[in-house]
Amino acid sequence: MERLLIVDGSNLLFQMFFGMPARIVNSQGKAIGGTLGFVGALLKIIRRTAPTHIVVLFDGQHENSRLALDPEYKADRPDYSRMPEEQNPFSQLNNVYTALDFIAIKHMETTDCETDDLIAGYALSLGQETEIIISSFDSDFFQLITDKVSVLRYRGEHTVLCTPEYIREKLGIAPGQYADFKSLTGDAADHIKGADKIGPKTAALLLGEFDTLENLLANADRIKKPSVRESVIRNAERLKTNYRLIRLNNKAPLPFALHELEYHDPQITTGEVLKGIGLK
Repeated sequence: MERLLIVDGSNLLFQMFFGMPARIVNSQGKAIGGTLGFVGALLKIIRRTAPTHIVVLFDGQHENSRLALDPEYKADRPDYSRMPEEQNPFSQLNNVYTALDFIAIKHMETTDCETDDLIAGYALSLGQETEIIISSFDSDFFQLITDKVSVLRYRGEHTVLCTPEYIREKLGIAPGQYADFKSLTGDAADHIKGADKIGPKTAALLLGEFDTLENLLANADRIKKPSVRESVIRNAERLKTNYRLIRLNNKAPLPFALHELEYHDPQITTGEVLKGIGLK
């Protein structure tokens, strides 16, 4: 069976850039820690998942359409363009792109949407017939999980493959309810405020009873606990906006057809990649 590995490139770059124990430079004194970590982690992810197809997607610098829904969306993200090189993961992005070209892996930067939208497009368009593994720590991808779509959270020996069973055990909901769940609880990472009085356990109980956020809002007067009922009613418009921010669909056009993403692992090492692109 075909197995497509989709790597959230920006997410992995940030994880590796800030996860290195110290600043790493090559023999010319050039900082390469982010590139070294990215390539090493990617090769380990590839060997762990054995994909037949791969694509790596990055967030580009452009207007975010979700800001029209909520100006506070991701408002607390730092402006890395104003930071010195040693604090800016994007300073090594061109080296990462060169490394991906060297090992013949298709990649692209978004120009009019978020990486989340492209990843969702692949999962929702191809996930019926193709096994898909999404490599990312972005929990929004939990909503895409099915029997054929999983989310890999790479952390060396502590790597976790998130499946429908994982979501049910961890959160007490089905993956398809994740956008509803996160709308209620909020998401501090994206500066999305949920409804007060509603934490993860309460959100799971509400969805267990009402199934969807839409049904919950339509029947809010039936919520048993007064403080929760009042919070849901008072925050109804906020919750609807949250859902539009969090819910992923397949409206974004896909940059590559599946056949263009075919990959054969050459069993190359990280050192060989860095040497091949002139960074060692």
